[in-house]
Amino acid sequence: MTKITQFLKQSSLLFFLLASVAVFGQSVAVKGTVKDAQGLPVPGASVTAGTAGTATDVDGNFSLSLQSGQSYTVSVSFVGYKTASQAITATSKTELSFVLEEESTTLEDVVVTGVVNPRSKIKSSVSITSIDAKQVEQGAPRTTAEIFRTIPGIRSESSGGEGNANIAVRGVPISSGGSKYLQLQEDGLPVLMYGDIAFATADIFTRFDANIARIEAIRGGSASTLASNSPGGIINFISKTGKTEGGSMTTSFGVDYDNFRTDIEYGGKIADGLYFHAGGFYRTGEGVRSPNFNANNGGQFKFNITKEFERGSVTVYTKFLNDRAAAYMPMPIEVSGTNADPNWGDAPNYDATTGALQSIYLKHNVSLDRNGNIQRRDVADGMNPVSKSIGVNATFEIGEGWKVTENGRFSKNSGGFIAPFPAQVATATDIAATFGAGSTLAYADNNAQAVSGSQLVSRIHMFDTQLNNFDNFMNDLRISKKIEGTGLSLTAGYFKSIQNISMSWTWNSYLMEVNDNNARLIDVLDAGGNALSENGLYAYGTPFWGNLARNYDTQYNVSAPYMNVSFDVTEQFNLEGGLRYDRGVVTGNFAGGVATERDMNNDGVISAPEQNVFAIDTANPTTVNYDYDYLSYTIGGNYLITDKQSVFARYSLGGSAKADRILFSGLNYMNGDEINAKDMLSQAEVGYKQKFSNGYVFGTLFYSETTEEGGFEATTNSIIENDYRSMGLEIEAGYNPTEKLNLRFNGTYTKAEVVSGVNDGNDPRRQPRFMYSVLPTFNFSDKKSDIIGLSFIGQTKAYAQDDNQLVMNGFLIVNGFVEFGLTKGLSLNLAANNIFDTLAITEAEEGSITENTTNIVRARPLPGRSVSAAITYRF
Repeated sequence: MTKITQFLKQSSLLFFLLASVAVFGQSVAVKGTVKDAQGLPVPGASVTAGTAGTATDVDGNFSLSLQSGQSYTVSVSFVGYKTASQAITATSKTELSFVLEEESTTLEDVVVTGVVNPRSKIKSSVSITSIDAKQVEQGAPRTTAEIFRTIPGIRSESSGGEGNANIAVRGVPISSGGSKYLQLQEDGLPVLMYGDIAFATADIFTRFDANIARIEAIRGGSASTLASNSPGGIINFISKTGKTEGGSMTTSFGVDYDNFRTDIEYGGKIADGLYFHAGGFYRTGEGVRSPNFNANNGGQFKFNITKEFERGSVTVYTKFLNDRAAAYMPMPIEVSGTNADPNWGDAPNYDATTGALQSIYLKHNVSLDRNGNIQRRDVADGMNPVSKSIGVNATFEIGEGWKVTENGRFSKNSGGFIAPFPAQVATATDIAATFGAGSTLAYADNNAQAVSGSQLVSRIHMFDTQLNNFDNFMNDLRISKKIEGTGLSLTAGYFKSIQNISMSWTWNSYLMEVNDNNARLIDVLDAGGNALSENGLYAYGTPFWGNLARNYDTQYNVSAPYMNVSFDVTEQFNLEGGLRYDRGVVTGNFAGGVATERDMNNDGVISAPEQNVFAIDTANPTTVNYDYDYLSYTIGGNYLITDKQSVFARYSLGGSAKADRILFSGLNYMNGDEINAKDMLSQAEVGYKQKFSNGYVFGTLFYSETTEEGGFEATTNSIIENDYRSMGLEIEAGYNPTEKLNLRFNGTYTKAEVVSGVNDGNDPRRQPRFMYSVLPTFNFSDKKSDIIGLSFIGQTKAYAQDDNQLVMNGFLIVNGFVEFGLTKGLSLNLAANNIFDTLAITEAEEGSITENTTNIVRARPLPGRSVSAAITYRF
């Protein structure tokens, strides 16, 4: 009781002292807003008055701490706009309003992601990109991952559907799937603590909708010290807050495919200093491919409310996501020619750009859950993220240059991932031979017709994975101090995360014909005509891969103190450096599988598949109790040559820890020193930024080295371990030749290589030398809403695997849109994705082919042509 009394006394004294500073100090908060000519907020604009400075928030608001009664000239600048100024005498009642006029281009100039103090791009020593909602729409994306393809330095393999994308940055490898070295965030906090969790990648739990104000991306730079497991970069989804009143309703549908979606959002002022924003989407349909059933079904709702105080603000936000979307696995594709010069095309009876492995005949999967109970799972659930989140973001200036920021969120995550994966594609003759001499195949229907020996057959492994518990708690606390008159800013922070990973793999094996129109299941009979399968299911398990029943029940407790120092040496020259120490404590267990006999269909007879049911071995789990740690650091500087031209340089070292990917290989999971729990990435970069009267260009030379200890990849059933090196150049540019024509360009040249093991000197798999996007838009009438545009997104060739044999051809995807303003606030948009139905391969399981013959390769192509229409009303 004495300790509690003492704590209350100390807390009261601290509160009294802070209150005294606020009441009796000489400074006052001068507030204001910055908008463009259309009345939209300008986030990240630089606001200065004497030696004081700040940046506008996402809704264009700012607050300056100035001396009461003193005269100032308040100036607002933002690349792409003319600088505006107002002379004032500072009082507590001073409120300013700025309307900026466009100078040349509406370039988003400041980001807050992965930085301590928001700065204009031209004054920062990092490579950063902002994409607003309108720019996203103009790219005509069909999935969230397709949005990332227009960010320089980012390689987004968006062929897996709404999620399950592989995302890499600057030649850093995708060694086991997901986004291992790049973190996806929502409003400044990670979606998941680890980006490459098998069957639970961060993008599965992320949806872009009308709630998003913009997407910010940082490559390299300070990402390694301001976020965990993100040495390659950060992509942050920033939500609208309602400080700018208004909303929109959009209904979109597929013109040549089955999809219907409605988005609605609205935000506004409740009272003085009190704002809210709410919105979400719901959609249903088959999707851009044809799985032959309703594969997309679900939606998202988000809400936030913000209260502003004299010296700060508090935002409380929440999200509910429950969505279902088909997961697309590699598909059978015909390849002829040579490894160096292959010809890729459709396999017999299968269109690679529109087909899907899903079939109405394989709609459910029956297996034993982790408790040994029979479960029946719907294949139509596909990727099914369920997330319920609540968070708070608070920022306060507490006087004398001190600022405290608190961002915390709890998310209750669960769901599932179920999709058919082709473990083998071969002729019926070859498949039958794997079941023993004299075995035959027959269609699993009432006719039991024999399958032709030349018919292509897929050995399907049903990736039935239950995401039992992926709850997480994220909290980032920062305290900053600006030392007036010195140009020195100090920030100390503490990040805390608790991430659960509880999932179960209950996979089965089937045989199915290769056909993109409701492929039929196939049964196996032995030489004596006895059935070895039931309705296409030949194994409860995956014996072709040695069986992979798995269960994970682990928790990752991460603590990361960090600090950052920024020093304005002169008005032109700035230095910045940071340190971060990550420590993770991992506890729990994981289990493999065991064979058992079970009457799975309850018919009283033990069939051939039921004689050997592979289930989770819950009686013999492997205990996990280890810790890991790593130190990250960065140092960089920016020199402002003129107010429109600058150069920067930076060096950084960061780490990325593994989660489930290492719980597979028989290591000593009670000793962190004996586990390959982390991989390290070092980077150096030099950049140049130039603003022209009608455009801009940013260029960054980069060099990186990755020391990777390896992780398990389920689709290849192997542990990948390599070290890598990459170097290259990324370019981001924009140009307005006329008032009506806008051109944007992103390009990345990368020379990457494996520098260890048997593939030393080879290119990393799936890494092209050059990636690019060109996005021209044209306003074809006097109405600003009448716009037509194209996007050209492409890359050069890449190798399917690290052995550098089979080439995946380069490709160019052409998208387009046209938008008409029907009346005030009402518009019609027509968008086409992959207009020329290009066959674009992003990954392949096979690393080589038999040359000058016809081969069937399992590969994942981008979706083919799709046309959509949308009607939007903005109010």
